[in-house]
Amino acid sequence: MDATHPFAAQVTANAADAAALAGVPLLHVRRPAWRRQPGDLWTIVPDLAAAAKALTPHGERVLLTIGRQGVGAFADRADRHFVIRAIDAPSAPLPPRHKVLLARGPFSFDDELVLMSDHRIDVIVTKNSGGDQTEAKLAAARTAGVPVILIDRPPLPAGARSVENAADAMSWLTGLLPR
Repeated sequence: MDATHPFAAQVTANAADAAALAGVPLLHVRRPAWRRQPGDLWTIVPDLAAAAKALTPHGERVLLTIGRQGVGAFADRADRHFVIRAIDAPSAPLPPRHKVLLARGPFSFDDELVLMSDHRIDVIVTKNSGGDQTEAKLAAARTAGVPVILIDRPPLPAGARSVENAADAMSWLTGLLPR
């Protein structure tokens, strides 16, 4: 069973390879992706490189909430000021103009609005991780009229089986048991 983060593509690929090699079934448990709501100003892109390019029509001040490992994709964007929020300090090359905020969610709707206002955020770049732990930033962006560049999830391996919650995973596992 693969219940890793939706963007842990290498772990997911390794799990698929291991299951195939062992000849055992594999189930991916992925929380539901975020879905566009009325008033959302989303641009959906396939990856970090596309997200960096998609900044061009937007304002100067960018809130990056993509985790520490993807920040290097924005290192060449000297034309923007980045507020990089991450749990751990980014180690990749950083954009020339940036501020790092080390913080762990969940964040409240009000806290997200204050962050966007205090840092005069013009656009948010985030991954479509789904779940409710970090969804407040999307609701705050909707309320504030701030566009969001949303990085789509990497695809699951071909032929993969997936469910969205633990109860469905348990049902699948129960179905594997001999009767």
